Amino acid sequence: MKKYISFFLLLFIANFSSAQSDRWQQKIKYNIDVNIDVNTNMITGKENIEYWNNSPDTLKRVFFHLYWNAFQPNSSMDVRSQELGKLATRQDKKGNPILDWDARVKDTIGKLKPNEIGYQRVKKITLNGKELQTKVHETILEVILDKPILPKSKSTFVVDFEAQVPLQIRRAGRDNKDGIRYSMSQWYPKMSEYDVNGWNPNPYIAREFYGVWGDYNVKITIDKNYMVAATGVLQNPNAIGFGYSTPGLKPAKPTGNTITWNFIGNNIHDFVFAADPDYVHEWKQVRKDLVLRIIYQPKNAKEDSAWKNVLWMAEKVLPFIEKKFGKYPWPVYSFIQGGDGGMEYPMATLMEEGSLGTAIHEWMHSWYQQLFGTNESLYPWMDEGFAEFAENQVTGYYLKNWANQSPYINDSIRTANNKALADEAIAIPKIHSSSYKAYYALQKSPYEEPMTTHADHYNTNYAYSNASYRKGSVFLGQLGYIVGEKVRDSIMLAYYDQWKFKHPTPDDFIRVAEKVSGMELDWYKEYWVNSTKAIDYTVSNINEANGKLQVTLKRVGKMPMPVDVMLTFKDGSKELHYIPLNLMYGAKAAEDATPRFVHEEWRWTHPEYIFETTRSLKDLKSVEIDPTGRMADVDRRVLIIPD
Repeated sequence: MKKYISFFLLLFIANFSSAQSDRWQQKIKYNIDVNIDVNTNMITGKENIEYWNNSPDTLKRVFFHLYWNAFQPNSSMDVRSQELGKLATRQDKKGNPILDWDARVKDTIGKLKPNEIGYQRVKKITLNGKELQTKVHETILEVILDKPILPKSKSTFVVDFEAQVPLQIRRAGRDNKDGIRYSMSQWYPKMSEYDVNGWNPNPYIAREFYGVWGDYNVKITIDKNYMVAATGVLQNPNAIGFGYSTPGLKPAKPTGNTITWNFIGNNIHDFVFAADPDYVHEWKQVRKDLVLRIIYQPKNAKEDSAWKNVLWMAEKVLPFIEKKFGKYPWPVYSFIQGGDGGMEYPMATLMEEGSLGTAIHEWMHSWYQQLFGTNESLYPWMDEGFAEFAENQVTGYYLKNWANQSPYINDSIRTANNKALADEAIAIPKIHSSSYKAYYALQKSPYEEPMTTHADHYNTNYAYSNASYRKGSVFLGQLGYIVGEKVRDSIMLAYYDQWKFKHPTPDDFIRVAEKVSGMELDWYKEYWVNSTKAIDYTVSNINEANGKLQVTLKRVGKMPMPVDVMLTFKDGSKELHYIPLNLMYGAKAAEDATPRFVHEEWRWTHPEYIFETTRSLKDLKSVEIDPTGRMADVDRRVLIIPD
């Protein structure tokens, strides 16, 4: 019977996945030619942009992002950081206040000297050959069109620009603390996304991005001694060398002082590169259509081994990732040393060091954000939260199956992995325990805000981080509790099949979840995402009547949920009692062999619920709500029956 159920579930998912969304979206093609002067840290460049207006709307203006204008004293990013730095949201172990600013930014922007600031200036922009008027709004360029762009039409912009690379502060910049010369993210005038909600010209205040799906052909001219690592596939490897050329082939020496690197990346919504004269480059062809790369500065045996271990790990966990979340669709992925921590981009990440946790998290952003392209400003939890959930699962798999087999890790790392394996076994919620714990701390604090809050408009960095990363991760962990782990995993694959490359919203995800699970789940989004209502269930009474044990449950918190209750008896036997929520209009299947009793649904309007079992009260040892720990109940006390 189980084989038949599995067959029909797979058949349903296959049929459902073929029903692709036909929502319109814009398309873009960038041809960028840029020159970097490594002595002045100046960039000059030209963009030839083909833009398809696939919307039903006539566009009378367009917007571009000029991200690096944020790195100037008194910018919005500068002032916002300093304002948040006045607030203490927590205390350290010694009772000292922890200020709320981003530790990477703090007040450093206000201290930049003229040759350290960042800026991007559009010197000239034309549409179909005619120069246009522009207006700069700090990090946003408004372009007034002399002739509207009609629906279902293609236009060509040409943008001449110059930029000064800022001192490394946040994501982009030069000369980071590890000595990486250039971390080039958000480096070009980037067209803002236009979607069903109109333009999305979000100023660069702190975080999160949203871009147009398209193709990039980028030529980077730089000092011949610099190695470049970037999004996409290098088109002239045999003229370049630096480990990119055909093995055994020795590229000719450059005739001048510069080299032009040409990268192409298709079906992506951003482009990153990094450059340094001391980079080394290692790679592995892990399958016919995929190369994995590490590009880093060699320093010492321990750090070099950590980077090599990133490459080794990535190959080992890839089959698990694709089984759980869908196939990686691009031909390359590069782990590049640079930036100020870890930050994801198409086909690449910038990482300060060879940290496995950072590497896994940023790689999972290839799915959640790069593959789906959600509007991160509006739905950061669908980016960071989903990536953290996936990171936790992949990390658990790696620690259980591969951690102690790597030839690159030293004894101290091996010992740390053993401890992590013991503490974070491959089970729910252990591999997600840090996410749950951080959510509980947020919920009990005065700072929680609904996850519908715009990423830049949270009142505190603390609330943003814990809502977007941790509560967003718990959203998926808890979904496994509501519909069952196997069904949740099927939802993730169906979501991949239907919504990759399509800018999905929370409603799109919920609809996938409803169709795969056969349950109504809009209530879950309304409570978990749109509100800050907490889950809190308790056992309010136990008694025996008419020869039956009666258990009374009480919903203390304001968020209703289906409830699993485990009764453990003194003889060691157990009973799992499952109470569906009436708003679900369905029930999950049994997940293990524990004797299970399914009761009538609990109506969300009723604060109490009574269920019965034929066992005797005198035999009862304990009552535990949600024994798997996947429901984010803020008070998880287990009722122990005294002898």
